[in-house]
Amino acid sequence: MEEQEQEQEQQEGTQRANIEALGGSLIRTRQGTIHTLTIVGQVEGHQLLPSTVKTTKYEHVLPLLAMVEESDEVDGLLVLVNTVGGDIEAGLSIAETIAGMTKPTVSMVLGGGHSIGVPLAVAAKTSFIAPSAAMTIHPVRMSGTVIGVSQMFAYFQRTQDRIIDFVTAHSHIRREDFLSLLLETGELTGDVGSVLYGEEAVRLGLIDQVGGLSDALACLHKQIGEKKKAGEREG
Repeated sequence: MEEQEQEQEQQEGTQRANIEALGGSLIRTRQGTIHTLTIVGQVEGHQLLPSTVKTTKYEHVLPLLAMVEESDEVDGLLVLVNTVGGDIEAGLSIAETIAGMTKPTVSMVLGGGHSIGVPLAVAAKTSFIAPSAAMTIHPVRMSGTVIGVSQMFAYFQRTQDRIIDFVTAHSHIRREDFLSLLLETGELTGDVGSVLYGEEAVRLGLIDQVGGLSDALACLHKQIGEKKKAGEREG
């Protein structure tokens, strides 16, 4: 009895450590085991951000996603998104990894999915957004020195195309609609872009469904059940 209690305490301690360090946790139920990943704050790239900024570090997330994909213990992945954007390369690398998984995946936008948070939200097989959540879409920005030559503008355009191609390939939004939102001049004060809220994001095809946590979990369990049935038929 004492050994079981100690083992349970050890598992709970590991869970707390994982949540604090990586923003991830395992949910075990009779329906299956789900790994929950949170993408919050700013997605950190190759340069360290100040300690006062809440960040999601891609060097933590990428191997964690590889573990989820290969683990016999984990049946599905729930991605909770509340981000203000961040490094494009780092964000796209996480989004591409999620999109390339064979395990059931569901994302849910809570609060906001700003900039690079949009590809992260649509990367899962099914995406949800809370009714009050917002998604901010705007053109690529760069900090630091910008050289005013044609090659630099071509680089900006190609980077923007990478994001547009990914978002339109993994959602139901039309390319022309996404470009229109991207270049809107009357939506943001002193800026170019658009803000979409729950129902509007679904209506335009950017996100699949409006819902809450229970809806996202129910969808993920459905995916898990279907995958298990397909495996049994093949076996």
